[in-house]
Amino acid sequence: MNMNLKSLVTKISLPAMMVLLVPSQVHASSSVVLKSNDFVGMSFWLISMALIASTAFFFLETQRVAGKWKTSLTVSGLVTMVAAVHYFYMREVWVTTGETPTVYRYIDWLITVPLLMVEFYLILSAITKVPAGVFWRLIIGTLVMLIGGYLGEAHYMGVMPAFIIGMLGWAFILFEIFLGEASRINASQAPPSVQSAFKLMRLIVTFGWAIYPIGYYVGYLTGSNPEESMKGLNIAYNLADVLNKIAFGVIIWTAAVSETESHKH
Repeated sequence: MNMNLKSLVTKISLPAMMVLLVPSQVHASSSVVLKSNDFVGMSFWLISMALIASTAFFFLETQRVAGKWKTSLTVSGLVTMVAAVHYFYMREVWVTTGETPTVYRYIDWLITVPLLMVEFYLILSAITKVPAGVFWRLIIGTLVMLIGGYLGEAHYMGVMPAFIIGMLGWAFILFEIFLGEASRINASQAPPSVQSAFKLMRLIVTFGWAIYPIGYYVGYLTGSNPEESMKGLNIAYNLADVLNKIAFGVIIWTAAVSETESHKH
């Protein structure tokens, strides 16, 4: 009886949560109609819908995996949920004004990117004891990277000094996951499925995240007008989030399911 009730609550609450994700002004007025040639707007709509679907998937799959993996999948769902909410507003800003929603994008990143970094700590914590220093180094590196980028794009400081600060934060993260304590714990104590997930995740942080400093460089440090390059950059940023948020979570889900199934036999 309790299990049936729990299942019913899950089935009811998840769609209700999805409804709450939708902004209050969901109807399209003449000023916010998506045009058939607005490929940037299309990319905003596509990724926002993909993020909603991913959120539902990750939250539902928490019922499938062992208890020690539930936090990792919940965090994956939170990442896509927070990103989806921001994409609703970012796509509205773009469609109505044609301007890049920089502030919304950085608010999104300031929440979701630290959560993504925490995932490295969480998947290792699911299989062994991990020092708190790993957690804090990943968080600090992430905040340095993001704050540096925002200070440059919002013109609170010179774009080059801000770019250098952001790159140093990113380099610090890469050191920790490739050569630091997190990497050593993964190599010495994690089972093959977790090692594989850890390696794929850090490849995403290396190559998937590279789109952001490249976009910053092209938009602000090549002498080109940021207004002229924003269409391509927004499409690139939006598509990159499919890899950096959704695929990142799917990798964690794969490891969680694999480890759960392996301990059933």
